[in-house]
Amino acid sequence: MSEHKSYDLADHFLACAKLGRYLTVASDDRFVITDDFKKEGIIHEAAAVAAIYSKDPLVGMAALLPLSGSMDKMQMASRDKYERLFHLIVEQTLSDDVKVSADALLESRFRQSEIRALEAELGGRLNPARLRYREFLGVVKRLMEGDISAKPFIEEFNAYTRDVAGRLDFGIYSFGLDSIFKSMRVPETVKRLLVLELLRFPSLLRREIMSNILAYPAQTIDFVRFVESMIERHLEPDQVIQIDLLKDLKLRRFSMEAISALAAKSHGAVVH
Repeated sequence: MSEHKSYDLADHFLACAKLGRYLTVASDDRFVITDDFKKEGIIHEAAAVAAIYSKDPLVGMAALLPLSGSMDKMQMASRDKYERLFHLIVEQTLSDDVKVSADALLESRFRQSEIRALEAELGGRLNPARLRYREFLGVVKRLMEGDISAKPFIEEFNAYTRDVAGRLDFGIYSFGLDSIFKSMRVPETVKRLLVLELLRFPSLLRREIMSNILAYPAQTIDFVRFVESMIERHLEPDQVIQIDLLKDLKLRRFSMEAISALAAKSHGAVVH
């Protein structure tokens, strides 16, 4: 996340927020995850935008850490500036979890104990879910090897989703789904059953996941047609348009600016 110009990445995050999306890395190849904020050289402007606008509260909380971790090394003028930034985060963030965490850091004057408490809280929420994620990847491997059939796999997928809901950042969850739909070793029957399960997901999650599926290269024409027909059959027209526009963005058929203009013309069909 540190290889792009600071305001370019901050602007990219802001554009994601305006489209009502989860944050992606600047190349749009994957979603931002909590681990991205543990790296050296994190761009603070981008981290601040992520803390305010991320649809994923775990990513938003993780974005607070590089901002707060350098406070004790700052001169007074810079420290005052960052304290004002944290007040802005408290006032503007989309996430109650981020608001509570930022407020606690302010109240403690960014004591190291409070920063460590935030790190521990994140770890407590993420680590059990990541263990469950790795367990589920083992089930995916069994599916690819033919050791488990479609029905028990779908049951395991639903159990896994229930177990990690709200406890695993969306980027990691999405990465697991990507590996399933991109694999030629996963039977198309299983992929079709998964699509039917994903149609039941909340609209924001569903929009990102279904547009991802349609944007993957090397899918069979029959499978793409099946996904499109299920979307049209089960979802409202405005939701179908949202998925189609986001798919076109991921296929580089439109820029974010063009999608924003189309969204405005369609009276906010994309931005909710």
